[in-house]
Amino acid sequence: MAPTPNMMAPICLVENNNEQLSVNQEALQILDQISQPVVVVAIVGMYRTGKSYLMNQLAGQNHGFPLGSTVQSETKGIWIWCVPHPLKTDHTLVLLDTEGLGDVEKGDPKNDSWIFALAVLLSSMFVYNSLGTINHQALEQLQYVTELTELIRAKSSPTPDGVDDSSEFVSFFPDFIWTVRDFTLELKLNGHPITEDEYLDNALKLIPGRNPKAQMSNLPRECIRHYFPKRKCFVFDRPTNDKYLLAHIEEVATHQLEPKFLEQTKMFCSHIFTQARTKTLREGITVTGKRLGTLVVTYVDTIKSGAVPCLENAVTTLAELENSAAVQKAADHYSEQMAQRVSFPTDSLQELLDLHAACEREAIAIFMQNSFKDDKWEFQKKLVEIIKDKKDGFLQQNEEASVKFCQAKLDQLSVALLDGISAGMFSVPGGHKLYMETKEKIEQDYSLVPKKGVKANEVLQSFLRSQAPIEKSILQADKALTDQEKAIAEERARKEAAEKEQELMRQKLEEQQQQMEAQKKSLEENMFQLKEKMERDRENLIREQNMMLEHKLKLQEEMLNDGFKKKAEEMNDEISHLKNMINATEKDNTSWFERVLGTAVTAITSVLCDKLVGGIAKGVGSLLKKK
Repeated sequence: MAPTPNMMAPICLVENNNEQLSVNQEALQILDQISQPVVVVAIVGMYRTGKSYLMNQLAGQNHGFPLGSTVQSETKGIWIWCVPHPLKTDHTLVLLDTEGLGDVEKGDPKNDSWIFALAVLLSSMFVYNSLGTINHQALEQLQYVTELTELIRAKSSPTPDGVDDSSEFVSFFPDFIWTVRDFTLELKLNGHPITEDEYLDNALKLIPGRNPKAQMSNLPRECIRHYFPKRKCFVFDRPTNDKYLLAHIEEVATHQLEPKFLEQTKMFCSHIFTQARTKTLREGITVTGKRLGTLVVTYVDTIKSGAVPCLENAVTTLAELENSAAVQKAADHYSEQMAQRVSFPTDSLQELLDLHAACEREAIAIFMQNSFKDDKWEFQKKLVEIIKDKKDGFLQQNEEASVKFCQAKLDQLSVALLDGISAGMFSVPGGHKLYMETKEKIEQDYSLVPKKGVKANEVLQSFLRSQAPIEKSILQADKALTDQEKAIAEERARKEAAEKEQELMRQKLEEQQQQMEAQKKSLEENMFQLKEKMERDRENLIREQNMMLEHKLKLQEEMLNDGFKKKAEEMNDEISHLKNMINATEKDNTSWFERVLGTAVTAITSVLCDKLVGGIAKGVGSLLKKK
């Protein structure tokens, strides 16, 4: 895989000028170079809360994301920094620093909401940064999480049974971390020590009561618990009590910062490095840097158009681009490998077909590895067609190389014969016998020439055909032979010519059968690898559905334990919907595969079958009958 581009400093990814979002092309070019899977960490929070400092630490730097030292928000839009992942080889760590929420200089609060939504959509680890404690005010400031149902769609159309679209957020949302800065409280509850995670869980417990105030307070709590698959909390002491040092923290030496703060920062970074997941989409689709760039453009363009970003639509857009690239990558691999492995002319057609099968198998594997959501097999059909055309090209090259080589050898071996004809050497009594001996010597010498290729017999037969009139003329002119001897010799020549023509026809029929067998193997290989991919996709889907079900059952149990029976019962429809989906996916496995593969066979066979075979099964059958 291509290494991570050497970014010495972050650059803006999503520009926010006059509250209009746009994508920075320079940042896209950097992402486009990253073919590695990415781990994407995004941080959001109120402005001037120290978000950028944490991101710089994750990058292993003191400088990078602008920190600022005034009450103005320093970061605008979303900034990106791509660095090699410190623990996961062949992965890139992508850090996204967002502009501060709640900037008083902004006119449209919806602008903050879109920044928040983009950070959620793009990341695999979402960090919410705040000051002080997790109290009512802190949760009120996290109002953006309650707006996500209006800003993000999982599917392009509603589910048939009317289950809320947001019920699927947990399947593709990032893990959630709440970082609490300048934390001064003791981590205790009812006089007992608690962990940071228990502190967060307690803060997210629902408030009893049905009054509007309680319901409003519970909304962000419910959203965090329902939407994010995992949640964790880190608290940080104040880095230093020196106001000047605090304002210029990027220039402060490590020994000038509070040891406890440094320890907490180290623990935070360690957790991100070890626990932040590779960014994936629904059903386990891995996101690379290049794919991340496509997602950014798709989401921002959707927002600019006035619509709501939809994951399903984004995946469809991404699939179109990635599947086209996968076809090209696979086809290029086939061409390169064939060019490296084939030495023209091959001794036999089967030798070339075996090399083709090996290279095709590798090409299909590359396509399967790099493609997704090719539900109608349009891209796989395109690859089959391209490889078939390339194979035909190699077959033609092989034949042309064989003809050229064999013709040159025959020209060389027949010099004495042709010179003798020109000199009248065979136009004497007994000349026919001498001619036949010279011709047979050419055939014997020709048979001993190695690596003549697939056209060896055809080129020889063409040469012999060209000599037939000359041989007949020499025979008739030979005064040493009687009329009966001439008749016998002429009949023998006719019989031998017919046998050679039949042998040539048998070879052609055999080669046609080999080609049809190769077409059949190509279809089988395509179907075998397609079935394997479908099984992997199905396993990913079941795993994703079970994760969602487990999450919702856990939530329901927590609500029952906390006394929120009505809210727990309200989850029954979501849970039943998920169970039905899992049952449908797991049930009737074999017949489902057979139905889908049957349709795929028809689609791909239509590409493979050509004038030569006219259909694999029929072609093989008819050839066998002819033989």
